[in-house]
Amino acid sequence: MAPAPYPSPTPTWHTTTYPSISPTRPELSAKGKSVLVTGGGTGIGAATALHFAEAGASRIALLGRREQPLLDTKAAIEHKFAGVEVFIASTDVTKKSEVDAAFAKFAGDQKIDVLLSNAAMTGPHDVVTADADGVGMLDAVHQNLSGSLFVAQAFLRHAAKDSVAIDVNSAAAHLNFIPSMASYHIAKIAVYRLWDFLAYTNPDVSVFHIQPGVVDTDMNRKAGGVATVGHSDDVSLPASFNVWLASPEARFLKNKFLWVNWDVDELKAQAKEIEASARLSIQVVGWPFENAS
Repeated sequence: MAPAPYPSPTPTWHTTTYPSISPTRPELSAKGKSVLVTGGGTGIGAATALHFAEAGASRIALLGRREQPLLDTKAAIEHKFAGVEVFIASTDVTKKSEVDAAFAKFAGDQKIDVLLSNAAMTGPHDVVTADADGVGMLDAVHQNLSGSLFVAQAFLRHAAKDSVAIDVNSAAAHLNFIPSMASYHIAKIAVYRLWDFLAYTNPDVSVFHIQPGVVDTDMNRKAGGVATVGHSDDVSLPASFNVWLASPEARFLKNKFLWVNWDVDELKAQAKEIEASARLSIQVVGWPFENAS
């Protein structure tokens, strides 16, 4: 645990995994489940796949643009967890035909229980000014949004009843904290609204949005790196938090925006209040209809 660098709804702030979200807990078992991870070759996606394998998932799909990282993660899972079926597909999520083909091939005649929508791009480092590269900024927004849309559509075709979709989002959706990454901030609020609307129109799907921590990944380094923000989180934290979100324990947080640093036991102690209110949702502050979804 460490002092919270940001406001937190829980007194406890985590920077690495801890027993309550351990994939070895029987209450978090993913036994028999099919899990699909986009951006699954490296970083948070790869770590999450490994944690789901530890939790007992029977089938795991890894999607990503580069084949070698997918092969490396597949080998790591199969080495540690015999019996897990690992499917890989070199997939650009901004290309609908590739996404549809990968989902269909993995699912076959089965359903997908858990989706981690993790693939994203940072976009150009531009501030919104009169002479900024508007075309480049809009292209980055389009790529992030189209990738999420195509993944969401494919998932709905193959989703199991009572499935879980985890939108790996960013604090950039609700905080202005990187002036030179306007397109990324804009894209992330758009992606949040996409998944939020999917939850609204598909109530059987449990959708969660997460700020995955400050993890030293390739994408994080492109955004300026851990050194820029002055603190970091271990990749085990979002990986195990995602396993916890897929369990029945987390259903009270359905449709909420969550930072993985928040303590789950302290969140559970607030379950009734959170479920009955607009807390942990992105809405207009002070709008009288606080319970509107």
